[in-house]
Amino acid sequence: MSEEKKGTDLVEAPKSSLLAKFGAKYSVDARKVYETLCATAFSAAKTEEQVIALLVVADQYGLNPFTKEIFAFPGQRGEVVPVVGIDGWNRIAQQHDQFDGVELRYSDVMKKPSDKAKECPEWVEAVVYRKDREHPVVIREFLDECFRDTGPWESHTKRMLRHKALIQGYRTAFGFHGIYDQDEAERFIDVDSTIVEPPSPGRQTRRGNETIERAFSTPATQEPEKETEVEEKHTTEAPEPSDGLGI
Repeated sequence: MSEEKKGTDLVEAPKSSLLAKFGAKYSVDARKVYETLCATAFSAAKTEEQVIALLVVADQYGLNPFTKEIFAFPGQRGEVVPVVGIDGWNRIAQQHDQFDGVELRYSDVMKKPSDKAKECPEWVEAVVYRKDREHPVVIREFLDECFRDTGPWESHTKRMLRHKALIQGYRTAFGFHGIYDQDEAERFIDVDSTIVEPPSPGRQTRRGNETIERAFSTPATQEPEKETEVEEKHTTEAPEPSDGLGI
């Protein structure tokens, strides 16, 4: 049973909650899990529902949000996109039961997509092997389709194309869905608002010593109490964009 406290004290989350599960996994109090993620990897989330949705995705794929294997990327209409860095993609692929290795193949033709960019193979192929399939999954990504006039693409052209091939290879081979790399999020955010919809009024995320909403501490079988006052909205700042390079 949840223990309700007054003032700025927290309502204790049930042991079965997702926050408690993450807290137990990383030996961190459930309250601190929420507060830390709201201030770091999930700072773009505007509501508790968005934070929970991101945690569900992190839990599904076994990703660590504290090391930015997954983080929230802000959309243009208030939605947030679960973005996974290259380390996260490598983790979920290599932890898959059927993963049996990956190799990269490169075009012999070199191209320079812009004056500022580096020379790069015209295409890169990711060859992903599964234990349960006779033939590997082969995905080819082309430079002219992937290149963008951004800092990471200009300074590390070959690495960025390699990452694109790896991610698409993993996604196709293992059916990963609902997660994106940062380049995709930046490219498609204005046309793909799939993930976590814009926040509705109320139920905003909390910061500092303020309380976590009752929704986090009320068991699923119990109706949460109705709020008697309109909560004050809190704005959040998006995390500083990564350079998108990874390792």
